[in-house]
Amino acid sequence: MKNKTYVLKNAVILDGTENMQPITGKKLLIENGIIADILPDDADTGSAEVIDLNGKYLMPGLINLHVHLPGSGMPKHTKKQNAESVRRLMSFAPSRAVVYSLCRGFAKTELLSGVTTIRTVGGLGDIDGRIRDAINSGRTLGPRMLVSNMAVSVPGGHMAGVLAYEAESVADCEKYVRLIAKDSPDLIKLMITGGVLDAKKRGEPGELKMSPELVKACCDTAHELGYKVAAHVESPAGLKAALYGGVDTIEHGAQPDDETMAEFLKSGAAHVCTISPAIPCALFDREISGASETVQFNSRVVLDGVIACAKAALKNGVPVGLGTDTACPYVTHYDMWRELAYFVKYVGVDNAFALHTATCINARIAGIEAETGTVEVGKSADLLICEGDPLRDISVLRNPSAVVMRGRYIDAPRVKKYPNVEKELDKYL
Repeated sequence: MKNKTYVLKNAVILDGTENMQPITGKKLLIENGIIADILPDDADTGSAEVIDLNGKYLMPGLINLHVHLPGSGMPKHTKKQNAESVRRLMSFAPSRAVVYSLCRGFAKTELLSGVTTIRTVGGLGDIDGRIRDAINSGRTLGPRMLVSNMAVSVPGGHMAGVLAYEAESVADCEKYVRLIAKDSPDLIKLMITGGVLDAKKRGEPGELKMSPELVKACCDTAHELGYKVAAHVESPAGLKAALYGGVDTIEHGAQPDDETMAEFLKSGAAHVCTISPAIPCALFDREISGASETVQFNSRVVLDGVIACAKAALKNGVPVGLGTDTACPYVTHYDMWRELAYFVKYVGVDNAFALHTATCINARIAGIEAETGTVEVGKSADLLICEGDPLRDISVLRNPSAVVMRGRYIDAPRVKKYPNVEKELDKYL
């Protein structure tokens, strides 16, 4: 139905704007994948096919700003990832084809769960970009994709040799950013600090790995080439290095001080809040998560830091977006709705602001607000339709009634879910 003209009527519309209120008595005219008009329900639309939504709720599709496609989120799968296994996978055409197929399937899962745009921030080779191009050309079904492909890290740094090149000098930084740019990504990703699972000692998650000099070299080169820079940051020292170096979005975050918030405002950077990956390691019983006492302690530090960064950013007028950090352990490609629920529970926003953030604000941070993020005439028909009212209960987003992607209407989408993951995560809603 991508290029057909049709009408969506009898819906309760939530338009994604900051002060949105339920809109009734209106219908959407979809033409060539675009919202061509929003009309009174009784307006004449000629011979256009009509889809009666029977009072269901219609809103912009969700936007997930932090995704890694090469992984399901199943804990037993994530434990298998290391530099050597990735080297073997990417060394042979048949295994690369398998990786491509898996990643393409995970992108489709994002779409069928109600996420119409994803931003991938660390992938294997140029696979994310190839999937993006296949989706854009209509060769495969998936969400809108903004991709970074490979990231830049340092020897011993986060995801070094797995999803990131290892830069040892300013010249390396320039070389790897230009190498990534050859495959026409949409942004550049840096791994500035370590991650929770990288830390060897209790109390030192997010150890600064990439020096401020290297951060600046990467950012300067990326900006010269016209790319924004996203950075993995999980410590106060990492925040400062990222912001002073020119990073455009802080992924994850950490407890900021007054100097850090001033630099946030001066630089125009945004914070991408990712609560989902910290919940299992920080809060699950260790017999379930498999985390050591050190990992659990450090995960709590990171969880508290991400939440504190989001709260401080909102208080000071710094844009805050949302992403899941799929495919960390227990973070699947179908659970973006949980990130909204955590945003409400831990950061203290209301449902309306969480919905606004995951649609309109995320689109603005990603630089695609002219195309998507709100239900508005002239924008892409990227829509999520659900049975209940998400202003009252975010969990109604868990099982969409329909998803519309660039005008293509997908009725009753279904994805494969992992019952054990669902069972454990539901305890922390």
